[in-house]
Amino acid sequence: MSEMTATRMGHPLRLGTLAALAGGWAVAAYFLWDSSIVPGGVHVGGLDPRAFFSAALLRKGADYEEVLRIISLLATVATIVVFVVYARFGTRFIRDSAAGPIGTGMLLAMLGFSLVWLVSLPFEVAALWWERRHGVSHASYWETIFGGWLALGAVFTFLCLAVLIVMGFARLVGDRWWMPGAAVFIGLYALFTFVSPYLVGSSHKLRDPRLQADYERLAREEGVSGTPVRVQDVHGDTSAANAFTVGFGPTRKVFIWDTLLDGRFSRGEIDFVFGHELGHQARWHLVKGIAWYALFAIPGAYVIARVTRRRGGMGVPEAVPLALLVLVLLNTLAQPLQAEITRHLEAEADWAALQATRDPRSGQALFQGFAKTSLSDPDPPTWAYLWFEDHPTLMQRIGMVRAWARREGLSLPPAGS
Repeated sequence: MSEMTATRMGHPLRLGTLAALAGGWAVAAYFLWDSSIVPGGVHVGGLDPRAFFSAALLRKGADYEEVLRIISLLATVATIVVFVVYARFGTRFIRDSAAGPIGTGMLLAMLGFSLVWLVSLPFEVAALWWERRHGVSHASYWETIFGGWLALGAVFTFLCLAVLIVMGFARLVGDRWWMPGAAVFIGLYALFTFVSPYLVGSSHKLRDPRLQADYERLAREEGVSGTPVRVQDVHGDTSAANAFTVGFGPTRKVFIWDTLLDGRFSRGEIDFVFGHELGHQARWHLVKGIAWYALFAIPGAYVIARVTRRRGGMGVPEAVPLALLVLVLLNTLAQPLQAEITRHLEAEADWAALQATRDPRSGQALFQGFAKTSLSDPDPPTWAYLWFEDHPTLMQRIGMVRAWARREGLSLPPAGS
């Protein structure tokens, strides 16, 4: 053969075209990854955790997260096993359906995720038991088991929409559905990111005028003036402290948990959190997240289209169980890369907070405090870091704080917990 091809439902896709697409993917990923905010050569490693955290806290954090990692790994394995079995035998349910091809596809998707929900429930209860035992979570078992119906309903609604989109395009354009299908999913992801501030639960304004003034000053400093900040009351559910930002452009908003405001964190530490979340908005990280989603969604849709050919393609409901398995496997395989991307964005936000607050002492104290309030392992094993951690480790974050201080000619107090 003078030219090798990858046949796709009778439409040849040349390997040269695949190579060009892969090259384009790599170029796009390079520009998305490129960062001008964190200077090159910043060294964030080499610190001894025992100089910043007590031996008891290090041991407690390591033990706490080790059990949660084991539970998460077991849950992942169980999910994959369920979808493997469902991909093999799920088509038997088609004979009992009178809902038509697309309706049957929806029913198969909902049934598959119902089985996964049932299988994952014991792992969620086990994780909650461990979190409650260590005082990190105050949620009830009743809420965990029976309180997620609204979220489950939202998942089922999205599944039905996804199946409608995929099967609809597949029945219109055949195996080429992955091109318009991926475009629609990217658009939906962008829409969800834009409207997500309106989907967050109840919240209220900051009640401390000094903190509000600090927040507005930092927003001006980072070039995102007018970004609102809201407080979520979560102290009844958890003792952990957290914050997040959602939306972009006119919908951008920052949310902080009231557990940050209960006296365990200083004003400077809270300001550092403000600077971090505003840094995400200043660097357009949520828009970058849409672009990263596109880079995963397009090849992912193509792989699903290729694999499901053996079941007749995504235009028939028989392909749905296999498509779900492929989707889960792709998400599992991509998890380490996605975690690395998120860690990169979080490191940028930390540097933005340092530039805005110019307060490395509060930054270091904040990260030391997180180990106490959330029982985070400051220095997890490498395998756990690569697989689970979507933020830099606490030691890496402290290392960045101290590296920034050295660059600015500032001194920090001796290390200690």
